Amino acid sequence: MNNKDQASQNKIISVELDDSDLPAPSHEAQQERKVAVFDLLEDNYFKPLRNDNEIPYEGPYKLLIAIKDQRLIIKISSNEDILLREILLSLSPLRQILKDYTEICSSYYNAVKRLAPSQIETIDMGRRAIHDEGGKILIQRFDRKVEMDVPTSRRLFTLITALYLEN
Repeated sequence: MNNKDQASQNKIISVELDDSDLPAPSHEAQQERKVAVFDLLEDNYFKPLRNDNEIPYEGPYKLLIAIKDQRLIIKISSNEDILLREILLSLSPLRQILKDYTEICSSYYNAVKRLAPSQIETIDMGRRAIHDEGGKILIQRFDRKVEMDVPTSRRLFTLITALYLEN
């Protein structure tokens, strides 16, 4: 198998969000979710690992993402809609970084409306640093469950934040 075939296999091709246990999202939150899903699907590297000897499943993959009882639930299915793996993660290790990221994004959006470019740039640097930290935490939380690159973990963090916003 060549690298192009492997790249197309180790990829998320569909994301569905189950927000049935969450409050109804605002229009802004719905838009954030759409953008986050689009960005994740546009470019990602995602390879779920089996429990035995970390052998990967065959992809591409479909994800169903939900937040229930303060847990992140990710159901990974094959292209043929066969459930391959369900991952349950406590949101506790992510709660503070999600809160920090939400707050700095709010500061950034407010700054864009009224501050000088140099001040906006400083806030944006902080926003990117928190975003990077969120991606790193996700890679750690998915250790031995899913292999992903840093850009994918950052995009997934953005999506989780958009889902978590209304929680």
